[in-house]
Amino acid sequence: MASLLGTSSIRASPSLSSSSSSSSSSTPSISPICFRPGRICGRVLNAGIQIRPKKNRSRHHVSVMNVATEINSTEQQVGKFDSKKSARPVYPFAAIVGQDEMKLCLLLNVIDPKIGGVMIMGDRGTGKSTTVRSLVDLLPEITVVAGDPYNSDPLDPEFMGVEVRERVERGEQVPVIATKINMVDLPLGATEDRVCGTIDIEKALTEGVKAFEPGLLAKANRGILYVDEVNLLDDHLVDVLLDSAASGWNTVEREGISISHPARFILIGSGNPEEGELRPQLLDRFGMHAQVGTVRDAELRVKIVEERARFDSDPKEFRDTYKTEQDKLQDQISNARSCLSSVQIDRELKVKISKVCSELNVDGLRGDIVTNRAAKALAALKGKDRVTADDVATVIPNCLRHRLRKDPLESIDSGVLVSEKFAEVFS
Repeated sequence: MASLLGTSSIRASPSLSSSSSSSSSSTPSISPICFRPGRICGRVLNAGIQIRPKKNRSRHHVSVMNVATEINSTEQQVGKFDSKKSARPVYPFAAIVGQDEMKLCLLLNVIDPKIGGVMIMGDRGTGKSTTVRSLVDLLPEITVVAGDPYNSDPLDPEFMGVEVRERVERGEQVPVIATKINMVDLPLGATEDRVCGTIDIEKALTEGVKAFEPGLLAKANRGILYVDEVNLLDDHLVDVLLDSAASGWNTVEREGISISHPARFILIGSGNPEEGELRPQLLDRFGMHAQVGTVRDAELRVKIVEERARFDSDPKEFRDTYKTEQDKLQDQISNARSCLSSVQIDRELKVKISKVCSELNVDGLRGDIVTNRAAKALAALKGKDRVTADDVATVIPNCLRHRLRKDPLESIDSGVLVSEKFAEVFS
């Protein structure tokens, strides 16, 4: 058994004295053993797993010490490391060469999460995943309820879990902490239980109670949910994302458990159009659409290759060279988020935006709403308090490109059609 569990030491000690006998007989029987080494249900022992005899049985007891938990002093010294230094280094966002359209869409969604996310489509090897994951360093801090698995907002009931809302309604003071916005990766092979959440098997076996174990949607609440190769995602997971994106809540019905929790997140997807089209229902849920192409300029290609080689050889030094630019961009995002509510857009611009959507036969009103939000976010990013026609011209192709009806005989890019209609209406 010791060889299976790891480095262990087994000690047998007789308890022959009267004091030992009395203490052994007066000690209550210990709860069943959990599946975690060194822990007994209801009690944690410093020495590891300890098994005591019941009354009227042998007074010898056996202690299995340090099961798979003790390491020698040399290993302890090796194990002491800085968690930040050990984490996988992330390529700096400021070091991304080109791809301005994609970077702008990502920044606008960080400034105003209600834009609804961004879909990035382009050739393979164009830095889509690298750019999205590099956004982690720029994400601002938010205030959440301490210990809450849903990242509940202590002030906004719309982003509160049921338990936190009940505590607030009773007048309780909930503890809060500041944490960075989460970025959660949704793997293509994830199961529905892992995405939505399911019954907590450990509590069911050890305590005999039904408890909910939150999934990825709970972790992504008030954060970012990133799906790489989203056009290859299984249909049943697409249905789950559609439901959560539409309502902002995730409802789970599992093994007699019925629970709902907030699931409002920025949905970011990337993919290669050659590998298949995205379902129209899911495509419409993305607020913005960015197209990424391969860099054709030879000088830029060489620069990208050299920068990547520098990062691979010494990630820390490479990140330090862009620290100033990263900090500046992070401050710019924080300032834009704080002044976003004060940015104004004239009614005349709103009417022209809706006229463009109407003449392009855009279904629904989501295109109008997203264009207004994106234009205000861009103005806030530039430090302005009023939206101009140039701001609208910058964002409107990304907001409407994926909402136009497909014409199989049309060879012109949808973004070009949007820009032409904008020029016609705003002239």
